[in-house]
Amino acid sequence: MHVRALLIVDNAELERRLDRIFEPLETAVATAPQKAVLWDRVKAFPADLIVIGRASLPNPIEATVETIQALPERPEVIVVSNEENAAERARLLIAGRTAVLNLSLDDTTLRDAFNAFVTRHRKTSIERLQHEIDAPQAKLSDFESASVTMQSFLRIVNRVVEPDSSLLIQGETGVGKERLARAIHAASPRASGPFIPVILSAFPETLVEGELFGYETGAFTGAVSARRGCFEMAHGGTIFLDEIGELPQHMQVKLLRVLQERVIQRLGSEESIHVHVRVMAATNRNLHDEMKAESFRRDLYYRLSVVTLDVPSLRQHSEDIPKLAERYLAGFRIRLSSNVASFSEEAMQALSRYSWPGNIRELINVVERSVLLCEGDPITLDDLPRTIVPAPRHTGDGNSSSALDVLSTSFILRLVGIDGASDQ
Repeated sequence: MHVRALLIVDNAELERRLDRIFEPLETAVATAPQKAVLWDRVKAFPADLIVIGRASLPNPIEATVETIQALPERPEVIVVSNEENAAERARLLIAGRTAVLNLSLDDTTLRDAFNAFVTRHRKTSIERLQHEIDAPQAKLSDFESASVTMQSFLRIVNRVVEPDSSLLIQGETGVGKERLARAIHAASPRASGPFIPVILSAFPETLVEGELFGYETGAFTGAVSARRGCFEMAHGGTIFLDEIGELPQHMQVKLLRVLQERVIQRLGSEESIHVHVRVMAATNRNLHDEMKAESFRRDLYYRLSVVTLDVPSLRQHSEDIPKLAERYLAGFRIRLSSNVASFSEEAMQALSRYSWPGNIRELINVVERSVLLCEGDPITLDDLPRTIVPAPRHTGDGNSSSALDVLSTSFILRLVGIDGASDQ
């Protein structure tokens, strides 16, 4: 994740020095106009880290620092000064998470100190972001399979984990495209960075650019404060662009530029921000058909599909259904505080025979439903949806042998005065 640093100093030479020190730290650095009112400078450039000269801090300094740290971004404050004042340092430390650095230190020492703050803030932000997303952990071992089809697919997957190449993940709805992307990210060198999923179809066309690239205060009606975009949040990690086929054409051009240059611009800003991200995209559409219809750019397709992963549907590896069903059952048993622990043989056979048009997602829903409705143990045919329960068995002469059909036939024969027993 990009850390935004704001420099508030009233000395041009010091400003240039701090710029040089921050340059290798992978931060987005803004410099507030000199001699302006402090609060105008702070509010104009929302930041995660504010480096402020002692001369720019109005008294009482403790109250000023506390007010800055109460801003929506909850920024950390580093006060830089040419003088050493032990009492003032103590008051600032008491005021909050504040560091006081003496400018007599050499550039390398200052850079190490700033880098410690940047690294800590980035780590904390990633942890908070992942907690807010509340996504289940995914790992490649989850996809281990008895199916030759899946084993062949996973061999390809394992070869694309380490490189930073863009991936296009294709497959039917419900096959687990995002979960696969999460597993690849978790196994990659970027695992310590954020994984940012974006469902492109979830945003109105007019808001997609702001969501992806961010915006500045006043960039459009309703932009009351600056906001990071998803690419900026994914800095150092992976961005997952789901339903890429839904991306409006004017945004396809801008996304292509980002993929080529790894540079973004927030709405309302002319400043370029370099982002170091791995891009994964997913779709259940046929992008070749979309390209023929000229609704999806070929050059963007080739940028996204350095490697294309076609996730097999569940019916293509039906051997895995029993193992998957039992895994999801174990999970729902805990989550729903249920005593259900198994499937009857007939129920498992029904699950294995079903074609699963909704793939893994449908299987998960069916298992959850069955756990909720099951009154004992194991889960039986009666607990499964009607779409999954097999049709009644038929005899060799084509007549149904179900109890309901036998009863109906016997009733009709009696109505017409024919009793099967009297013929014997």
